[in-house]
Amino acid sequence: MAIKLVVGGFTLNIISAYALHAGLGVEDKVRFWEDLDELVRGIPDTEKLFIGGDFDGHIGSNLGRYDNVHGGFGFGNRNKAGVSLLDFASAFGLVIANSSFLKEEYLVTFRNAVARTRIDYLLLRKDDKGVCKDCEVISSESFTTQHKLLVMDLETKRKKRVADRPRIKWGNLTMASATRWGRS
Repeated sequence: MAIKLVVGGFTLNIISAYALHAGLGVEDKVRFWEDLDELVRGIPDTEKLFIGGDFDGHIGSNLGRYDNVHGGFGFGNRNKAGVSLLDFASAFGLVIANSSFLKEEYLVTFRNAVARTRIDYLLLRKDDKGVCKDCEVISSESFTTQHKLLVMDLETKRKKRVADRPRIKWGNLTMASATRWGRS
């Protein structure tokens, strides 16, 4: 699912992704990544992009060659699905927000009877990394009995008005003043 919002002077694109789980065919997994790839390619670089979802992968705690997308605070060992997520993030100039904050008690996003892991991630463009002030798991909230709510705090600043450009008060505009501004 994708949502486009215009807030203030910003256009925000929010994508909710749900990767196919282990046990499904390789073709289904490839189709997921191709569809997500196509969706992200359609978003101009001038617009903000936030992707959140269950990627059913482990990015692990080791940075390896992914120091440009992995923030250094991972959990467990990397698997093939985690490599796919890291490769995707690298290809599109994204960072994995919840790997950028040390919150040991909040690393686990999925828990069941046999496993504790992190498979849910929030991604944003590297250029927008500065707007992400925090990212953590809210352990008391869950969408299902196994997944925990993952949140990202964002802070955006409004652009200041250009001081040397006169501001036109359109409600006070008369024919005489319009002519003075070069409009007739």
